[in-house]
Amino acid sequence: MIPIGDDQVLRRPSTVVWTLVFLNVAIYLWDRGGSLFGPPTLFSDLGCRPNELIDALRGTEKAPLATLFTAQFLHANLWHLVGNMLYLVVFGRTIEQAIGPWRFGLYYFAWGFVALVAQVLVAPFSSVPIVGASGAISGVLGMYLLLFPTNRIRVVVYFWELEFQAFVLLGLFFLKDVLFPSQGVANWAHVGGFLAGMLSVLVMGGRDRVLARYFYESRIAA
Repeated sequence: MIPIGDDQVLRRPSTVVWTLVFLNVAIYLWDRGGSLFGPPTLFSDLGCRPNELIDALRGTEKAPLATLFTAQFLHANLWHLVGNMLYLVVFGRTIEQAIGPWRFGLYYFAWGFVALVAQVLVAPFSSVPIVGASGAISGVLGMYLLLFPTNRIRVVVYFWELEFQAFVLLGLFFLKDVLFPSQGVANWAHVGGFLAGMLSVLVMGGRDRVLARYFYESRIAA
């Protein structure tokens, strides 16, 4: 399913979301010498490798902890990038409006950090690098689920455009990673990021307080 929009009215520009999209696309192209396809050539050593990170924590190696940040801007291929950016734009703009750009930026990277740590803890001896923005974006989805569960999300399935309420679509997204993990995908990074996004709503005082303080459109409290 490909998300193409929600029914939320946006009252201000999504500066952080579009900046993140620009950076992810620019780094992807830079990494491949301007090509849309082909393997990465410049930044392949900046992915987060769990075994190196564990060795660094034990003091036996000096793995760069910065990979917990840099890995969030790297993508395995074009479809990985496009899928992540679609989810970021569709869901991220509403969340940026709801909590404000500065908070959104800080939480976004915090969710990405938690997501990578979750994947490392599940597979600490893996040497396969973890890359992608999906952990941080999963945090966006987790917050969206709690703040806007009844929003309607438009998706494309093959050649049909359908609508789902957010709690249905995002609930399925979460359960898929838990119950039906995909081979070669950092499923537990998705789970960790998603739960971190949900927890962030509680940290900020709960749904009603978040919407009352930061969101400028009149809504009926659930």
